[in-house]
Amino acid sequence: MQAIRRRLLGSSSADRRQTDPEQAESAAQPGRGPGRWAAAGRLLRHEWVLASFAGLALAVLLTWPTLKQPWTTIPGDIGDPTLQAWQVAWGGHALATDPLRLWHSNTFFPELYTFAYSDTLLGYAPAGLLGQGVEAAVFRYNLLYVLVFALAFVGAYALIRQLGGSRTAAAVAGVAWSFAPWRLAHSGHLNILSIGGIALCLAMLARGHGWSLRHGHRPELHRPGWVVAGWLVAAWQVSLGFGIGLPLVYFLAGTGLVVAAAVGWSRWRTGTWVLDRRVVLANLAGGAVFGAVCLWLGTALLRVVELNPQARRDLSWTEMFSPPLRGYFVAPADSWLWGDYFQTARAQLTWPPEMALLPGVTLIVLAAVGLSYSVFRVRHRVLLGLGVLVSGALGLGSTLAGDGDPGYLTLSRLLPGWDALRTPGRLMIWTSLLLAILAAGAITEFGRQLPQLKWPRLAGRIVLLTPLLLVLVEGVNRTPHPTVPTAPAAVRAATEPLLVLPSDGIAELHVMLWSTDGYPRIANGLAGFVPASQQQIRTMSMSFPDPGSVAFLRQVGIRSVVVLPDQLAGTPWDGVATRPLDGLGITREEIDGAFLYHLD
Repeated sequence: MQAIRRRLLGSSSADRRQTDPEQAESAAQPGRGPGRWAAAGRLLRHEWVLASFAGLALAVLLTWPTLKQPWTTIPGDIGDPTLQAWQVAWGGHALATDPLRLWHSNTFFPELYTFAYSDTLLGYAPAGLLGQGVEAAVFRYNLLYVLVFALAFVGAYALIRQLGGSRTAAAVAGVAWSFAPWRLAHSGHLNILSIGGIALCLAMLARGHGWSLRHGHRPELHRPGWVVAGWLVAAWQVSLGFGIGLPLVYFLAGTGLVVAAAVGWSRWRTGTWVLDRRVVLANLAGGAVFGAVCLWLGTALLRVVELNPQARRDLSWTEMFSPPLRGYFVAPADSWLWGDYFQTARAQLTWPPEMALLPGVTLIVLAAVGLSYSVFRVRHRVLLGLGVLVSGALGLGSTLAGDGDPGYLTLSRLLPGWDALRTPGRLMIWTSLLLAILAAGAITEFGRQLPQLKWPRLAGRIVLLTPLLLVLVEGVNRTPHPTVPTAPAAVRAATEPLLVLPSDGIAELHVMLWSTDGYPRIANGLAGFVPASQQQIRTMSMSFPDPGSVAFLRQVGIRSVVVLPDQLAGTPWDGVATRPLDGLGITREEIDGAFLYHLD
């Protein structure tokens, strides 16, 4: 009867268009009359447009007040965020001026490959083309900070929908994954928050291969274009940094081997190929781009280690940041709902920012339900559950089984590059994504069976939306937004290459950010290690100004030294500003409370 009704409705609509030729012509031309507005209305009501707008609105709301004063404040603290604001700015500057010198940034003068000293956020370089100066760099960072949450929501939403989840389930999973309590501990780590490409590339690859958890593999739904797009998004995700991208590289490589084995087995049993030639070619093309990007980035990192052997970290770093099992049930301080409740538990953690890993109470409960009650098949639920256990066990690092071997430390010894991933708890990205998929299966199944329960329609909707409300509440933050230090006028007036004193600690990151005003070469910089040349400059400058320090700084190419007297107390450079200049052949001028020394 429904099919007949649709045919009748379709016929009557066609008849109406035939009796009104002018209206039919208008509808056929999107640029004219009602047809244009109808097309626009359909576009705005499209699921993916609505999901994108919802993700953006939620990101603005749940990261507030990030966009309240985006030119002068920054979320988290004034440490790593100022470094990452410089990274995005430098990437754009290099693209616009000299792409061939991308890796050789203006910091850590006179070292090379300095842009690769940390996760580069290179995928955000196009944003660095917008605006100039320190305020533009801060605004750009704040805008990206909001957008990474929106992309994480959209990526998880798309993945759940592709796997066979309902819209409500996808929304719950999107919020639970992108605004999980554990992520609030990383408000100062844009590279760790930038996870949207992980879920999005998996969704695209699954769609391109016509595969979902709910319906399995359907060859008639092969879409080679989506396969290529998935690999390109994966390459972009890796370009944001190997800290998050390397596990994705190994996951895709492992999945590719499993799929290849399954295709070969099917061919041997049935004599037919389950993947057509277009999909295979799409994988080869997209995989080649992905591999080339990984190789290019990896080569730069290897050059850093080659030039700076001290940059290689031993496993003691991993042991230091490995969380205990109870860390999975502790929320960070920035969680509005759980922060105070877990204050005592956090005090028992040796490094709470990397060990408070609560994925969300609601998510844990829903995922537990999803193991036994789900729209997904039992074998898939078992695999998802095993994935949670394995990723969770690896996330314990060296605390698993006493020493993490077998476990995370085993991977550090066997897989190239894994030893550089010093923070095992960040695998919560994968654990929470698997939990979100399990939770989505339970919500989808409940929504599917709801009509059979004969509940009042309003009651059913309330029950379905309750998990969404709960994960939203768990995602509310109380992240601080400190004011970014203002660049001294003396830095802008100095002749490059220059050195800013004191040259130690978090102040180095501020100098890096200040250098986005013109990108002068600076000897300052802060990374996970200290280059030999920087250590020499620091050591010799502690006696500045004296004949030995002046001669050395001139020899390495430093032409100006900026001294910030209000920051010297308690540092090895205390007293520099009061030392005499007699017979040194240099000049000094005071600019707004700072001293600028000209070594020429």
